[in-house]
Formats: sequence, structure tokens, C-alpha cells
Amino acid sequence: MTADYKKNLQNLISIVIKEDASDLHLSEDRVPVIRSAGFLVPISNHPALTKQDLKGILEELIDAPKKEIFLEKKQVDFAYYDDKGTRFRGNAYLNLGRISIALRLVPKKIRTLEELNLPAVLEKFVNKQQGFFLVVGPTGHGKSTTLATMIDMINEQRLEHIITIEDPVEYIFQSKKSIIDQREVLQDTPDFHTALDGAFRQDIDVLMIGEMRTKEDIATAVTAAETGHLVFSTLHTNSAAQTIERIIDSFDGNQQTQIRVQLANSLLGVFSQRLIPRISGGLIPAVELLINNNAVANLIRENRTFEISSVIETGSDQGMIDLNRNLSELVRAGEITMENAYLHSNNTKGLDHML
Repeated sequence: MTADYKKNLQNLISIVIKEDASDLHLSEDRVPVIRSAGFLVPISNHPALTKQDLKGILEELIDAPKKEIFLEKKQVDFAYYDDKGTRFRGNAYLNLGRISIALRLVPKKIRTLEELNLPAVLEKFVNKQQGFFLVVGPTGHGKSTTLATMIDMINEQRLEHIITIEDPVEYIFQSKKSIIDQREVLQDTPDFHTALDGAFRQDIDVLMIGEMRTKEDIATAVTAAETGHLVFSTLHTNSAAQTIERIIDSFDGNQQTQIRVQLANSLLGVFSQRLIPRISGGLIPAVELLINNNAVANLIRENRTFEISSVIETGSDQGMIDLNRNLSELVRAGEITMENAYLHSNNTKGLDHML
């Protein structure tokens, strides 16, 4: 690579856009790699990147405060956008002392539920005035995109004050009917918890928390939902039942009874998704949806979360979506392979009975 790191970075970004890729991976002693339709593809005609290349590219991507974090913690989250407005969520980190960078492309356009192949039942939660709704799933499987779509639906339909707290800010919203204020950790607030505490004094209607990282974040989010606000957030969990268990288990034993009661009262639903390679190309979501009703609320209060999956399986008439059923429908529709269905199922024995 030549020493014009900004130009070289822009050339790599152009390849990401041209190939309709979702991610760009840069690391010392390797050629750049993109992720396209879920698969990693080396840019084989590009020379391997050197230590100096990575240092130069990192200088273009992050500012001085982020550099300090990188030097101290050996990793840092950041957002980057180029002169053309192309935006990325990024993470720089060390591996065996070498610099690596992962960049996730954030589309400029916020797509609709239909464009994302997401179920229309999600609109039910957009129309709520208060409560707690979670979008969960593995890293890199579209949680932020789903949340952005739901927030923008509120933005288009209602006069609300919406605040997002993110690290980093990903999708940039344009205020439509709603007022939207986006706060980035370190740039606009020292941390999630400080921003969450402040939100109660900012006359908010809707709160979107990019990720709940501590039990204090969870407790504040649940309290906000209990006190008349509509709260959206994400967790890195694989199912609705696991999500509720993770939330409760993050608290000490003597606090768990209280959080179970609060969660039973405030939870609207848990939407779990993973993106699966589509036979015709691209990716398609496979989803699970838990809707909190009296039966679910009782299971949460009584610490019987292990029964939640059974409630989802039998709750389709109420709008719930069972992951195995959704996977089997995608197989029968010719959208995904049977192999990928089994690969993404949380209960392969249960899937056997549906295929």
C-alpha cells in the first residue's frame, strides 16, 4: 500500500459497497477480507497489510480520545463516516500484539419491516405507549437494524421525544413527526448509566439503549418502562427464555425477586433473530417472538423461565413465533437449506418433528 492511507481506506470502502458486503476486516500480514452474504471473501488482488498500513488506517478512523482508550484497553469501539457519508461501526483491537480492525457497514437508508423480511406483528410493539421490548440474537445478526426500523416507524407516526444512547451511534435518524436526540457514549455522555439517569429529566417518551451492559443499566431501563416510557434495547442472547434468565441472573440473589416482579409487569416482548444464507443469495432472518401475557408474566414471577419456550410453541394464535416453526417454514418455502436450519436451531430434536 502507498502512504496515502485515507485514499487506500476509501478504495477498500468502495469494494465493500460494490460487492454489497456487510463487513470489512483488516489485519497485519493479511489481505483485506469482506463479508458478503454471510461469507468471508479475501480481496485476493490486494497486497497484505503491514503494521504501518494498520497504524495509518487507524489514524484515519479514530480521534485522539479513542486513541487513548485503544492504548489503554487494547481495543476500542468507534463510528466512522467518509466524505460521501458512508457510515461504519468499527472495533479496533490487538491480536498477538498486532492491530486488527473490523468495520460493519451501516446503510444510509433505514429499511421497512417488509424490506427486512421481518414479521408485521412487530408493529404492535411500535404502537405501545410504555413497556420494555428487547431485540436479541448473536453479534452481527441485524439487531441494530431491526431496532432502527422500529424507532423510525415511531418517528414517522407519532409526536414523541425519542432519545437513543449508543456506543457508537450507528443509524443517523432525521426527525420527522418525532424529536430524536442521539447520544454517543464518550462523545455526548461518559457512559450508558449516566445517560440513562439523565434521561428521566429530559422529558422523554421513547428510549432506545444500544446495549445494556451492566445490571445498573438493566435496572434503570426496567424502571423507565415501569414509569410510563417505551424502552427498546438489545442483548447478546440466543432465545427469549435465555434473555429473561440472563437479566435475572445479572442481579444478586436478594435482588432477583424484585427484578422478576418488575420484568413481569413491564416486559412487552422479546424478539430473537439470526440471519441465515438464502438459497437465492443474500440473507434472510429466522426469528422467535415472545409476547408477554398473563401466563408468561406468572412464569417470570415464579422463576419458571424454563417453561417459556413451551408457551411460545403453543402461542401462535396470540402472535408468538416459534423459532423451529419459522425455520421449517423457510425450508419448505425453499428459502434456506435444511442444513442451515439445523445449524441455527436451539432445539434440533424439536426441529426433526417439523421437517
